[in-house]
Amino acid sequence: MRVLGMISGTSHDGIDVAAVDFDLDGGVLNGRVGHTSSTPYTPELRARLVEALPPAPTTLAEVCVLDTLIGQSFAEAAAEAIEQAGPVDLIVSHGQTVFHWVDAAHALGTLQIGQPAWIAERTGTPVLSDVRIRDITAGGHGAPLVSVLDSLLLAGHDGGAAALNLGGISNMTVVRGRDELFAYDIGPANALVDAVVSSRWPGGRGFDEDGRIAASGRVDERLLAVLLDEPYYLLPAPKSTGKELFHLAYVEDAVERAGHPVSDADLVATLTELTVRTVARDVLAAGVDLLVVSGGGCRNPVLMKGLREALAGVTVALSDEYGAPADDKEAIAFALIGWCTAHGLPGTVPAGTGARAPRVLGTLTPGAGPLVLPAPIADRPRSLRLSR
Repeated sequence: MRVLGMISGTSHDGIDVAAVDFDLDGGVLNGRVGHTSSTPYTPELRARLVEALPPAPTTLAEVCVLDTLIGQSFAEAAAEAIEQAGPVDLIVSHGQTVFHWVDAAHALGTLQIGQPAWIAERTGTPVLSDVRIRDITAGGHGAPLVSVLDSLLLAGHDGGAAALNLGGISNMTVVRGRDELFAYDIGPANALVDAVVSSRWPGGRGFDEDGRIAASGRVDERLLAVLLDEPYYLLPAPKSTGKELFHLAYVEDAVERAGHPVSDADLVATLTELTVRTVARDVLAAGVDLLVVSGGGCRNPVLMKGLREALAGVTVALSDEYGAPADDKEAIAFALIGWCTAHGLPGTVPAGTGARAPRVLGTLTPGAGPLVLPAPIADRPRSLRLSR
């Protein structure tokens, strides 16, 4: 079965796409990763999206407009992928998260926009969407859903291993064998840096390319102490967070509480070190000997150098070494979730999200023809082997 996974993450900069051919051989699921691509949002759409995100006020009219515009963007990205790589059996669209409702330690709702009917109409292919909410209704956080991929990809590692995604938010899955796992959102990875860079350097790319700004600044220890004194970090796992908490106003409040001005470069350096400190602390507490990293943050040499220095006893590798290109891993994970749903299998690991039990995920929008699903499979695979 060939599945196209699509996602725009918490960096809200564009759409990542991965086409994966899945074939089950005994208890091993083989996934051949074919076409991958990243399609940036137009500057106008990204700016409009940013202006509507919390803590900014917005209207239902604007949400409706963005739902259509983002859905059309996803539809175009899917059509281009299919034109280049050939037809697929199912498209999985995560869409764009615009709000993740968490009250203390409980997730109560989540909203992803990007109307999937535009994708189905444009491509004629059935679309699975709205993949997080079923886990939340079962008492979970709906995140990090990538833990279902991590549990299979790292199942063969002897000892403890962790998969770290450095997107807008940093999340980690700790795996000890096939059945022992926990996962959660650690805190900001690129979210705060991106917010500052977009604010201080308007018209740029909206992120600290190659860590150049962080490298030119110095860590402000007083500000760092204020940032580390965030109650979220003390919450037990499983837990989830997002830009509802970690946004530009959050940074500006922290600077004010630090009590002195901070240069732009020093601010970016300090926020980068915040990610290093929070991630390293949790990795060391997990007691793993392998950390497999993916997401945009793994392309930041300042961030990765800081993690390797803080985790001297841990092997730090990129997910590319495990068949999952670091820039495309989340899109691959949603393709996997689509394969699971199509075969009647849960797309969650309760220990990773905090749900009462596993759940089959998503809502299906038919394509041009009748909706036909494969025969159900009784048991989920024991492991996943990815290749190009």
